[in-house]
Amino acid sequence: MAGTARLQRRASRAGGRRWYRRPPVPTPISFDDILAARDRLRPYLEPTPLRSYALLDDLIGHGVKVLVKHENLQPTGAFKVRNGLNAVLSLDEESRRCGVVAASTGNHGQGVAFAGRLTNTPVTICVPVGNNPDKNAAIRGFGATLVEEGADYAAAVEVAARIRREGGLTLLHSTDNASVIAGAGTIGLEILEQSREVDTLVVAIGGGSQAVGAITAAGGLGRSLTVFGAQASGASAGRDSWHARRRITTERADTFADGVATRMTYEFTFDALLWGLADFATVTDAEIADAMRVALRTTHTLVEPAGAVGLAALRKLAPALSGRQVAIIFSGANADEATLKRVLAGDLSRSA
Repeated sequence: MAGTARLQRRASRAGGRRWYRRPPVPTPISFDDILAARDRLRPYLEPTPLRSYALLDDLIGHGVKVLVKHENLQPTGAFKVRNGLNAVLSLDEESRRCGVVAASTGNHGQGVAFAGRLTNTPVTICVPVGNNPDKNAAIRGFGATLVEEGADYAAAVEVAARIRREGGLTLLHSTDNASVIAGAGTIGLEILEQSREVDTLVVAIGGGSQAVGAITAAGGLGRSLTVFGAQASGASAGRDSWHARRRITTERADTFADGVATRMTYEFTFDALLWGLADFATVTDAEIADAMRVALRTTHTLVEPAGAVGLAALRKLAPALSGRQVAIIFSGANADEATLKRVLAGDLSRSA
């Protein structure tokens, strides 16, 4: 409880700041990159809804107006279709003919595979052993080759790098790629264009593409936007690094929210997160599961564990954000049946 109180005090102080009055945040992309990404994506992806729900506002309380960005309604069920599609469309014809490879726990892989199907680009996706079976099936369903190897996402990245070297493919990293981040930046751009009142964003941090994209979009539009990062307490390398002001790699990522189960920070996004975020919140698996149930009850839409991290964090931050217009992103809907059953039953014993 003491840690939560400290977080709320810091959030209250940060809530009154206008980040663009500080020195410019060192982002790896420009606002023009986001605008170009929007033009590439427009023929294939419609803007997702930004909706408010009275029941959700009542539950959050403290006079907070919540705006939900429904990336769980994307054709792959997650925001990363923007990232993967923009990355593939940004390649030249020769690179697309040779093919691409990526590492993923599911959603980035689906996004790249979806893009491969649209552009006739051969795609190989590397996932860790024991990965979400529904996400694996979806990746195969889009026509990609699936390679299951490695203990976690970081190990799958090493597998993808090896396949790139051996086969001459283009590696599309889920974070350390400017086109990937620009694709994610179209989310923040849409949120700010859909609402003139939104002044705060609480966003889950895996690699950080959504947060960095939103920071860049706000700067390009000249808008005041206070951005809070959120991570699972069992996979808090980003939060720990942010507080230490240096990049930290942890030995494990212990959370059932596979979309944010990262053990490290990333070259392309760390500096922007370091200087652009107002603060970090961490949430337990139990709090994430409760947020999934809240999302289902108040918005009647499904979110996967990683997709509920922002909502779980907002519930902690809300007392310090009284009267603010806060956007959260339902970043994915790809919960497998076994996980969903445990969440609805309130039993996370097998995913602890």
